[in-house]
Amino acid sequence: QVQLVESGGGLVQAGGSLRLSCAASGRTFSSYTMGWFRQAPRKERQFVAGISRSGGTTYYADSVKGRVTISRNNAKNSVYLEMNSLKPEDTAVYYCAAGTYGLSDDSHHYDYWGQGTQVTVSS
Repeated sequence: QVQLVESGGGLVQAGGSLRLSCAASGRTFSSYTMGWFRQAPRKERQFVAGISRSGGTTYYADSVKGRVTISRNNAKNSVYLEMNSLKPEDTAVYYCAAGTYGLSDDSHHYDYWGQGTQVTVSS
C-alpha cells in the first residue's frame, strides 16, 4: 500500500504559478505510475497529468499542456506538479494518485489517492 499527502495548494491570481507536491509513504514508490487529477465543484474528476515509474514518460491533458509540468523524485518518494499561467478555470481540488496499471488518464486505473489540495485562481 501507499499513502499520499498533497501540499502546495492555495489562492493565486490569474497568470500566477503554483507548485504542488505529493509525498508518498512506503518503499515501493518507484513501482507506481503517478498521476494528478482535479475536481471542480459540480464537475467530474478530471485527469491533469501522469508520469511513468521512471519519470521518463509524461502525459498531459490538452487543457493544461504547455502550462503544467509533472515530475517525480523516486529517492524522495515524491511527485510534483508545476503549474504556470494559471486561469480561473484551473480552480479545483487537486489529487495525487498512484497506480500499477501504467500511464493512463483514466482514474479507474489508479489505486491510491490523496486527500487533495485546494487550488483557487482569482480573476
